[in-house]
Amino acid sequence: MNEDELVANLFRTNQTKQRLIKDNVQGENHAKAVHYEVGKKVRKTIQDIGGMMPEEMPTPKKRLENKEQEKLEEVK
Repeated sequence: MNEDELVANLFRTNQTKQRLIKDNVQGENHAKAVHYEVGKKVRKTIQDIGGMMPEEMPTPKKRLENKEQEKLEEVK
């Protein structure tokens, strides 16, 4: 997880917590619905401002492959 994804997750978690408290959400199903709604809005915000979506971010394996490819290109 890179810094951007970590920050987005912390923001989503905090906003969900605040919403659960503010709305006095009771019950697991209602809490899950709030969590999903907040997550959806955070994703939309990232998309609206032109940020990189989490699924587009390179995984550690992809980063390693990219570094290996760069080293191969340097050798050429």
